[in-house]
Amino acid sequence: MTPPRVIVKTIRREALRQGVGFVLQREGANHTLYLLGDVMIPIPRHRDIGERMTEQIYRECQIVLGEGWWRR
Repeated sequence: MTPPRVIVKTIRREALRQGVGFVLQREGANHTLYLLGDVMIPIPRHRDIGERMTEQIYRECQIVLGEGWWRR
């Protein structure tokens, strides 16, 4: 289980390293929506997010950050 703040911190750190913008776009009904470059990344608002969902979120970021970026 991973807290959403850890997921956001991980994505933000890699985006900064690669020089890609990662900004809060808006608060949705059940998700917080971030803009990673030109890609909208929804992150659920739960206390903890399961490992499968965490990997799914990271995979959505592959379009901008590159394949397997979170495993490096």
